[in-house]
Amino acid sequence: MPGRPASPCTHIGCKALSRDGTGRCPDLPREAWVKKADAPKRISGRKLQKLRADLFRQSPLCVVCQAEGRITAATERDHIVPLSQTQKDEASNVGMQALCHACHEAKSKRERRGKQTG
Repeated sequence: MPGRPASPCTHIGCKALSRDGTGRCPDLPREAWVKKADAPKRISGRKLQKLRADLFRQSPLCVVCQAEGRITAATERDHIVPLSQTQKDEASNVGMQALCHACHEAKSKRERRGKQTG
């Protein structure tokens, strides 16, 4: 059976070929993702599911869309103050709001831009 065909390395400016299926040549491997040591511990599992259910029961619509006169179901639990600033994802941190996916993405992009320039 023939092997996988070679493809150009996905690293910008590299003209070498990748033959192992990773998309990178042997000289420019991808760096493994590593969680930052100072990353805040996030709520997960059943506790998170309960918090999400409680939030969506209290606020089933996206608060941003509502403020703009639209009706959109909330699908995401958003930290009003970003985790990168508070460093706490705890049930006692009441700074949560219900957002739709589009509003959450837009808010996250604004926060990332602000963090990079600030």
